[in-house]
Amino acid sequence: MADLELVRSQPDGYCRSLSKGEYPDLCDRDDDGRPRRTGTVWTASAHIITAVIGSGVLSLAWSMAQLGWIAGPIVMLSFAIVTYFTSLLLADCYRSPDSEMGKRNYTYMDAVRANLGGLQIAVCGVVQYSNLVGTAIGYTITSSISMVAIKRSNCFHKHGKDASCHVSNNPYMILFGLIQIVLSQIPDFSKLWWLSIVAAVMSISYSCIGLGLGVVKATDPGHSYGTLDGVSLGDVGASRKVWRVFQALGDVAFAYAFSLVLIEIQDTIKSPPPENRTMKKATLLGVCTTTVFYMLCGCLGYAAFGNDAPGNLLTGFGFYNPYWLIDIANVCIVVHLVGAYQVFTQPLYAFVENSLRRLCPQSAFINKEHVIKIPKYGSYNLNLFRLIWRTIYVVFTTLVAMLLPFFNDILGILGATAFWPLTVYFPIEMYIAQKRISRWTRQWIALESITLVCLLVSIAALVGSIEGVVDDLRIYRPFKSQY
Repeated sequence: MADLELVRSQPDGYCRSLSKGEYPDLCDRDDDGRPRRTGTVWTASAHIITAVIGSGVLSLAWSMAQLGWIAGPIVMLSFAIVTYFTSLLLADCYRSPDSEMGKRNYTYMDAVRANLGGLQIAVCGVVQYSNLVGTAIGYTITSSISMVAIKRSNCFHKHGKDASCHVSNNPYMILFGLIQIVLSQIPDFSKLWWLSIVAAVMSISYSCIGLGLGVVKATDPGHSYGTLDGVSLGDVGASRKVWRVFQALGDVAFAYAFSLVLIEIQDTIKSPPPENRTMKKATLLGVCTTTVFYMLCGCLGYAAFGNDAPGNLLTGFGFYNPYWLIDIANVCIVVHLVGAYQVFTQPLYAFVENSLRRLCPQSAFINKEHVIKIPKYGSYNLNLFRLIWRTIYVVFTTLVAMLLPFFNDILGILGATAFWPLTVYFPIEMYIAQKRISRWTRQWIALESITLVCLLVSIAALVGSIEGVVDDLRIYRPFKSQY
């Protein structure tokens, strides 16, 4: 290990000079003996943008309509600030006990185990991995909505506005699932950088299109630009207004959810410099980029549609003109979600496979890699267990998505259940434990106050989103599309 540390501290040229000498493999290994990580601030930022600018951006205009011109921007900025602050704390938990020289924590659960221990490890695992599953289901639903929108748009353009262009979501969910079965065979997170870059470009592209369409529609004369307090009590009633505000909080929380994969992203970053420094730069770049887009898309979307803003921003522009531009935006959404699905699913794949390897170290079915030669590509390592279990997982998420095609309510539940524990509670508690902050000091009280306020917001968002699902179930028929 001492030799490894000495070699890694030298310039790249020194490593190349050793490649034919006494230490041919040292330059290809990190301080933990694993293959050397190659991630940079740019690849980490791409992962973050792919994870953050997801389908949540499409619901922000609707959220603004529930909150109004005063509370809406304040809520979005507040979530951005809290997410950025706690992400900085979480980045310091990648190594323990020292944030720069300690032992690596490869997953979120490893960080909780090293800093908190006890029952909180199991709680973290249940919350994190159930939300990873839920996010995969939500992305399957959203991708099908966009594919259906393309089909309907082309149908209306070809046959006229009065044509019957009913389209089922189910075949498109199945198509999305088939694509994910293929991509799920990407071995691990470190091999996912190229897909994240493509997805990040796509997310920025459809956000810009939505932004441009919002500007054009907002400049049309004669329509409402929204109100200071959003949808009025007279339109929906007092109780419904409260539920919608709570659900909007959940949608905004979901839009900023990436902490559940932050440690896994950080584990792809090379060092030196220390991983936490690079991750903090990537977090600043990622959160600032997404917040600018969120504020623009949410505010301009609300200005365009007023209190009638749709749950999915792009569906509000209709299917007619400019239908081709909306089609492009929906294609970008689908491509982005193809990559985002993998960003949120790879940590779950790794958890299951690593756990079984530890339990069954002698099993050839679980551990053996079969080398397959692919012309013009090279070799690919096929693992039978990986092939079968990941395929079953994708089939499962696809079936659940077909059963529960509720867009906004699903987003709200995912955001509410993940935001407080994974974005706020665990990062703050791990930071307190790592820095040995004493109880009832000013710093301790300030940190715990943030935790308490965010808990109350998350509870409100969860209650509102559950009420929305209950309301949807009153008219719901399994496997029947609303389009």
